Amino acid sequence: MRTVIFDLDGTLADTSGDLLAAANACFRQMGLGDVLTHPQDAGVALRGGRNMLSVGLQRVGQFNSATVDEFYPVLLDAYREAICLHTRLYPGAMEAVEALKSAGFGVGICTNKPEALAEQLMSDLGVRDAFASLVGADTLPVRKPDPEPLFEAARRAGGDPARTLLVGDSDTDRKTSAAAGVASVLVTFGPSGDDMAALEPEALLHDFSDLVDVVSRLLP
Repeated sequence: MRTVIFDLDGTLADTSGDLLAAANACFRQMGLGDVLTHPQDAGVALRGGRNMLSVGLQRVGQFNSATVDEFYPVLLDAYREAICLHTRLYPGAMEAVEALKSAGFGVGICTNKPEALAEQLMSDLGVRDAFASLVGADTLPVRKPDPEPLFEAARRAGGDPARTLLVGDSDTDRKTSAAAGVASVLVTFGPSGDDMAALEPEALLHDFSDLVDVVSRLLP
């Protein structure tokens, strides 16, 4: 079976608001107040918890790697407690997923969000059952851009890893697909959308309504 594997944050859903809120909860504990702002720092959020802590501490001139390590679990706890207050699926995302399934493709998720948090979020959004697989940052000993999580997501979705592609929104996704020797489709509607063309993916996606046509061309 041909499979289409999706990144989660910034690809299927805009999770930046809840991620930034979790980071700011940490900064408030440090006595710094709310350091990051939405939507200006949405792109910072979608590069992960440690990145948010690092950028915020650098912004106020107090960066220390030990502080990042100390507060990363605090951030995860805060995020877990309020994971779906502001998060929204991108318009047309689930319609595109169902159209792919109707066209005979398997669909799954490969994300660098911890697996339990990804499972929680997709369940809270009410769409977990639409995906045949979900591989997170800690599902395997390696994470993206290593290609093995992508391959595993394809296998768990019932597909051939050589006949898959990755829909994503970052240089990490582009590097993952390149390492896997498969095509990447990068979305332009996320916070880093203006930067996607420079990564030279096999296709850019401006609207989810075009995804089936794009995938059919890349995975004939």
